[in-house]
Amino acid sequence: MTYIIAEPCITVIDRGCVEVCPVECIYEGEDQLYIHPTECVDCDACRPACPVDAIFAESDTPEQWKSYLEKNANYFVEHPDAVVAKPKES
Repeated sequence: MTYIIAEPCITVIDRGCVEVCPVECIYEGEDQLYIHPTECVDCDACRPACPVDAIFAESDTPEQWKSYLEKNANYFVEHPDAVVAKPKES
């Protein structure tokens, strides 16, 4: 199982999830954050840290955001040199 980030993250990009990720597998795209499917260790630390409830286990993704399963997977194919997201600046 892997986690994905869905529509509620669009333009918000809070980065609370980045701060708690123990393996730095969250990357920043133009409009949202993405979780790398092969780097994620399924620890679930990111999900409760998201203030907009945008993170879901792949199998628990709500129907209205199922398209984000493909969007998240494709992001890393289309951006092989993606940059790990940085935590919020204080």
